[in-house]
Amino acid sequence: MTLADRGLSTGKRARLHHVLYEHGLKNGSALFLPYDQGFEHGPRDFFANPLSADPHYIIKLAIEGGFNAIAIQIGLAEKFYWDYAGEVPLILKLNGKTDFPPDNEALSPVQASVEDAVRLGASAVGYTLYVGSPAQERDFAQLRVIRGDAERLGMPLIVWSYPRGEAVNAKGGSTSFYAVDYAARVASELGADMVKVNFPHPELVNGVKPPYESPFTTQDAISAVVRSANRSMVLISGGEKAGEDVMFQRAREARAAGATGFIFGRNVWQRNHDDSLRFVAQLRKILQ
Repeated sequence: MTLADRGLSTGKRARLHHVLYEHGLKNGSALFLPYDQGFEHGPRDFFANPLSADPHYIIKLAIEGGFNAIAIQIGLAEKFYWDYAGEVPLILKLNGKTDFPPDNEALSPVQASVEDAVRLGASAVGYTLYVGSPAQERDFAQLRVIRGDAERLGMPLIVWSYPRGEAVNAKGGSTSFYAVDYAARVASELGADMVKVNFPHPELVNGVKPPYESPFTTQDAISAVVRSANRSMVLISGGEKAGEDVMFQRAREARAAGATGFIFGRNVWQRNHDDSLRFVAQLRKILQ
């Protein structure tokens, strides 16, 4: 499916063409480098590679690695991105939460606007949506405003769609096939142009709704998730740093399912510089 088949406005299509066909592999696939973990998880995520605490290091790594874009919060965008504006596209994250409140009542407050993204020269905006959280009513209301602004200004909307809350935990957990598939569908129906989801785990079946308790392969599961997103493009999250064999196998299955690409953060920059670039080179081969 090409950009012409995605139901995009002129502004969104132009910006996504810039990201997908003028950067990275330039073949319509996506490799994004997220760097909002210092906000979401705290500086502890930088302990594995202290150099990663420096935004200059991360943005340069995105350029060296041939990423399609980098996703950062507004403070880093305003203080650091201007040094590299135009060299790698910007995805401005519009909301986020700290690691202190419990995930059972998860909500990411909005702290930036689509207008900020336009001012900073961003190519897309990112929004974290917690599907299934007790606060999802407020979450949906926040996203409705963001979606309206994105439509008005022709800005692509990427939704980090994550299941959260006690109800989710009681039905297989946040990375179960059931929860991830549901999250992809919800984000698509709420107007996401791209949906970022975790890789689904079909073996997590405790409390899930039928037919998700049936045996599925991981390829079955990720293929279903991509179908559930309809015309919304799908990005697979790398999550916490894991073994390379596992990550590459998930990446190959996601690509075979029709996912547009990957959004890998800690799996990249928690490694040393040379290992990071070697890991990225393997991801690029899969995307080719």
